[in-house]
Amino acid sequence: MEKTLEVLRAVRACEEDAQRGWALDWSLTALRRRVGVLVGQGLLVVADRETRAELSAWEGRPVRWAVRLSAIGHDVIAFARSQPAPARSEPAADARVVELLPSQMVVMQMYIGLFRAGEISVQPAEGLAEQVRDAVHDRGAGRWRLHLTAVQMRSVAYAFWLHQMTGSAAGARRFSRDYGLAYRPDAPAAQTGPEHSNQPR
Repeated sequence: MEKTLEVLRAVRACEEDAQRGWALDWSLTALRRRVGVLVGQGLLVVADRETRAELSAWEGRPVRWAVRLSAIGHDVIAFARSQPAPARSEPAADARVVELLPSQMVVMQMYIGLFRAGEISVQPAEGLAEQVRDAVHDRGAGRWRLHLTAVQMRSVAYAFWLHQMTGSAAGARRFSRDYGLAYRPDAPAAQTGPEHSNQPR
């Protein structure tokens, strides 16, 4: 159920970030298979051909598929919010406030979700998954607020680099501009993870 909620929340974040209210294919590429499962369960609705054509015209590039929460998908998220919240993780003493756009937060949720599914070789830095889970959404600023250590921020940069290599570079560029940190596979100092066993292979 936790994985289902992660996907539903990722779709909702994309909906909030999109001007037309649909989560588009390039925002959820890494979750395509899991999205398909939730469509089959009636938790997500797929855009029809006419809607995809309208979205393509609006975006200025082809939209191959798009989804949004169904009525019961909304209800699942609402019900989850009513459950007792897990104990919030305390930020480390050397953590700093990091603010991410909804589209950047989707990338982080994808990265953590793939790690929990055993599909990621380079593990997130210790405590990053909990910080992503406990992130606070500032509706006024339109940002997600996390408290991250330097090591955790390197993991964030790595996640954005993965997304850059497979989709959009916007998240990585913004993170680099805002926090002066970008992952470079040829630079040992940019390697992610606190342990040697977590280094990219």
